[in-house]
Amino acid sequence: KDMYLKNNKILIILIFFFILLTKSAISNEKNIIDLINYLNSLKNFKVSFIQDDIENISEGSISIGKQRVRIDYFEPSKILIILSENKGMYYNYELDEDEFFSTKKTSAWFFFEIFKNPEFFINSKINYKNNNIILQKNGFFEDYSYSLKLYFEDKPLIIRKIELNYENSLINLSFFNHNYDQSFKKNFFKLINPNFF
Repeated sequence: KDMYLKNNKILIILIFFFILLTKSAISNEKNIIDLINYLNSLKNFKVSFIQDDIENISEGSISIGKQRVRIDYFEPSKILIILSENKGMYYNYELDEDEFFSTKKTSAWFFFEIFKNPEFFINSKINYKNNNIILQKNGFFEDYSYSLKLYFEDKPLIIRKIELNYENSLINLSFFNHNYDQSFKKNFFKLINPNFF
């Protein structure tokens, strides 16, 4: 009889922990879906950023259109980057030079995925720290391992930072001045030299 009671207690404890783990997994999955829905909602959106790659600090803004992402660097150099799913354009205002590249062959791919294909994060890890939600995705891209973390302020949900560790380099983008329902000019996201319009 004692053995039976002991086995039942162990079974009850195991069931209790299984229920807790299942609830936690369901809660995390729901929170990841909430974050993906938030990122999907960022259309006609503009945000300012400070970028730190350990060697340099840059300032600029990211604009999210219906199909493209535009990155404007203001400091220390004025540079424009436009990203579509397959193609990107880099333009240096001071040198009046443009260059076209495949988005999927550079680290620009990560920024396109974050804002235009956030389902990329479906099988990610989620952590909570100091009223922040941290969404983390690890994997391989172009034969290099990467670690990508998105930091969100909770209540209200706001993206605050992107941290990308890729090809032995670390890039941090911290966001401020979030502008929703931004209106953009007709040619704002065109993949052409801005001097042409």
